[in-house]
Amino acid sequence: MITLTTQPLAPLLDRLLAEAALARPESNPIFAGMAERASELMRSKSGHIELYTQLRDYPLPVSRETGVLLYMLARRFEARAIIEFGTSFGISTLFLAAALRDNGGGRLITTEFEPSKIARARKHLAEGGLADLVEIREGDALQTLNADLPDAIGLVLLDGAKPLYRDVLALLESRLSPGAFIVADNADDSPEYLAYVRSPDNGYLSVPFGDDVELSMRIGRLP
Repeated sequence: MITLTTQPLAPLLDRLLAEAALARPESNPIFAGMAERASELMRSKSGHIELYTQLRDYPLPVSRETGVLLYMLARRFEARAIIEFGTSFGISTLFLAAALRDNGGGRLITTEFEPSKIARARKHLAEGGLADLVEIREGDALQTLNADLPDAIGLVLLDGAKPLYRDVLALLESRLSPGAFIVADNADDSPEYLAYVRSPDNGYLSVPFGDDVELSMRIGRLP
């Protein structure tokens, strides 16, 4: 048996993912007519704060498939130090923490600027019996992830404000283990990030994976 497919986590994930499928911003009349404006805000390094504040009641999770991919990567490479940018309701956090539990322990640092989402994430982590593995840092990720990080990060999930993907990676880069994986959700909305990880000169192998996910592996810069 594994944590991901047994009580209490399996039914909790089923419930949260089902609720998330019903709580999509596109279904809200407030957002239905502002798709173009939302796209502009999402790509802006200042406007994204306005957008994500308006979306504070929406979970905006990774898909189940991406969650399982995260779990599999963390297990296969026995990750003990994981960083997540964008906690939201903690759904992806549950997948990652489950892998740490089954790896025998470790440390997951995740960051979120919206306090109400942090409260939900803490509740879900407690329900899933995984709270002891997770440190949630509240605030701007460019501040919360600039100190006190593990020396050998094995896995990174980027699923927060898309314009910050490149900047967040820069904070973590010197601490990535050789062979570390970076999973970037909705990466098509971060062209600067994609250009960086897809350039062979920057020390990554990177490919699109599934629907709008970029999977990158740290190989190190050539001498």
